[in-house]
Amino acid sequence: MFIHPWDAALDDAEWQTWIADGHDFGLLSVNGPPGQAPVVVPTHFAVDGSTLLVHLARPNPVWKAIEADPNVTFTVTGDYAFVPGPWRAQPGIPPTDGVPTSYYAAVQFTCRATIIEDPEAKAELLRRQMAHFQPEGDHAPIDPDQPPYGRMLSGIRGLRLDVTEVRAKFKYDDHKPVEQRTGTARRLTERGTGLDASTAAQQRRRLNRIGPWKS
Repeated sequence: MFIHPWDAALDDAEWQTWIADGHDFGLLSVNGPPGQAPVVVPTHFAVDGSTLLVHLARPNPVWKAIEADPNVTFTVTGDYAFVPGPWRAQPGIPPTDGVPTSYYAAVQFTCRATIIEDPEAKAELLRRQMAHFQPEGDHAPIDPDQPPYGRMLSGIRGLRLDVTEVRAKFKYDDHKPVEQRTGTARRLTERGTGLDASTAAQQRRRLNRIGPWKS
């Protein structure tokens, strides 16, 4: 993922807060066998310190690829929108000469994967995931010796992704003039389709922190 200086995370807290704010679904990418495409799996995940916790069905083809090469990438994207060219046209030029772009936030984790087979270890991984996704606790005990989860554990494998590098990108035209960024956020809010509202919120948040871009 290429990152211009003006698109980079301002600090680790920025991407950590963004992930914690409900961005817990991404794409697990694993090197395929020589001559074949990478294996890519969409999945939810939970964060445990510097580790991402995932579980997948046992028949998933990703396992063979991970056993061959445990070095993987996990990518999370969100708050994205297409920005039409006229919105970005510089003063004094025809609006139709403006160049369109995409706004988005993305965090890429480079990880070392460890497959979890032990029933109790898988149960503990699920407990941690449920604590994140269903914190109310309104579920049966996750115990390898009790139904309903006990009999289901053999159908899944757990995955610990130990993070070795994080690359975060917040692409919201932060190098453009304040007036243009303010106008684009307003237009996104007015358009109001897809993720326009959350994209506008990210642009305003970055604008408030950065102000005029200084190289």
